[in-house]
Parts: sequence; C-alpha cells; structure tokens
Amino acid sequence: MSECRVELLDLEVARAAAEKAGLLAQFADLNVFRLLLRRPATAQAIGDLLTSLLFKGDLSHRLRELVIMRIGWATGSDYEWTQHWKVAQDVFEVPADDLLALRDWRAATCFDDADRAALQATDETLETGTLSPETFALCRRHLGEEECIELIASIGCWRLISQLARSLEIPLEAGVSSWPPDALKPPAAD
Repeated sequence: MSECRVELLDLEVARAAAEKAGLLAQFADLNVFRLLLRRPATAQAIGDLLTSLLFKGDLSHRLRELVIMRIGWATGSDYEWTQHWKVAQDVFEVPADDLLALRDWRAATCFDDADRAALQATDETLETGTLSPETFALCRRHLGEEECIELIASIGCWRLISQLARSLEIPLEAGVSSWPPDALKPPAAD
C-alpha cells in the first residue's frame, strides 16, 4: 500500500486528541484514528458507533466479526481484514479456519443458518446497497428484529471503515503483515 493520502497525526498528538474527544485511548494507536482525529468530532462519532456495535450490542461477537471480515475481503480492504484478523481470534475467539472460509463462504461447511443469513445480507448490501425482502426475512428468522437492525448498522459502519481505508490509503500499523495469515489477496484488492 502506498503512503496515506492525508498525513496521519503524530502518535502523541493523536493520543492527546483522543483524550480530548473522549475516545478510548487504544483508538489513538490505530492509523485509521490517527487520520480521523484530524477531525475530532468525526472521530468521536465513529468511535462511539464502533464502541456501541463492538461492546454494547445484541449481535453475537462471532457474527459481527464474520461480517467485518467478509466486508474486508469482499471490498479488498487490507486494513480492515488485517485489523480484525487478530481481534476476531484473540478477543472474540473466532477460529482462524472460520475466518479463512469467509473467502468463499457459500462453499464452506463451518457456518450455521444465522451465519449464512448475515453473510448473505453483507454481500447483498455491498452489491446493491440494500437487502431484498427475502434476505431480510431470512435474517429476521435466524437473528430477530433487534439483531437485524444491528446487523445492518454493522454492515454500514464497517463498509465506511473499508471505504476510508481504501480511499485514503491508510497504511497498516508498523510491524503488521498484510493479508494474514498467508498474504493471499482477494480480487477486489487489485
């Protein structure tokens, strides 16, 4: 990936800006927030949304991470795939084999009906910008209405992160390898 199109804040400046904006301290260490904190109100709004979806929602952590990783793969966002590769496994205990299966989830056997409904909703939303009545009914049946709201919000949120990362060419953090675990890139990354 080339150099970021907009200069990232120095780490110490980002940490001070995050504290002033009321963001979680660890956000300031991420390159996406080192960029977003150039606009503190935007960083705070996105940080609040991420925090609410990551830690305060009803959608299972596993399902949300599958959606995030699928978005990273389908959109060719190395930043998103790479950031959540470790988070999904280490924080939310999603097996690496399940994450790798997202590359061709329709052919995989490790996903249950709820997983498949959410992944279908993810792909459909990325492709068309909305859910068909059939896909929404499938999600409602396997997830419930409140989880459907959160699923759609999650798809939109991490699509935004993917769009920011790709459009502004946000680099990976220092020492992080691209496209873990095997450097295989999706077609969308070319």
